[in-house]
Amino acid sequence: MVISFLQFNARVLRHKVALLLLGTLTACGGGGDMVDLQQHIVEVTLRPGGEIEPMPEFLPYEAFTYSAASMRSPFDIPLTILMREAGQNVVMVVPDENRPRELLEEYALGNLEMVGMLSRDRGYVGLVRDEVGVVHRVSVGNYMGRNHGRVRSVSPTQIDLVEIVPSGDGGWVERPRSLTLQR
Repeated sequence: MVISFLQFNARVLRHKVALLLLGTLTACGGGGDMVDLQQHIVEVTLRPGGEIEPMPEFLPYEAFTYSAASMRSPFDIPLTILMREAGQNVVMVVPDENRPRELLEEYALGNLEMVGMLSRDRGYVGLVRDEVGVVHRVSVGNYMGRNHGRVRSVSPTQIDLVEIVPSGDGGWVERPRSLTLQR
């Protein structure tokens, strides 16, 4: 009795699946009512095309050169005031604008890094890499950085230099800086 009941349910299930598939195929297969769709496609393709707006004209790019990079930041306290507060003597200097500029003066001091040194008869020669990746030799008396930085000494671990920067009151003042060896 149980077996006949299961056989009956399986038979009914097969009939329902067959009817469902037959209904699906019948719905997809009717091709008689496609005339209105084809007529709509023909109407759309026969419509005149719209006008395309012309390309906008772009102005050529003009590069901006920031010329105040070597000047004192307006947010810093002028060096003469800081030196007076520290009790140091303020020595006013003027950079030599007539001397020929050296290659490393094209780069800001923050974009240069000491990567090594060479020992010579008269002392050390520092190796400095610029922002492009080129390594340069630097010795005492060379200039580097945009603020008239003159190399005072080269040791195995650092390069000491003195920059001449605007003092904030129309003059110039010396500022000690150093590049340390990057390990």
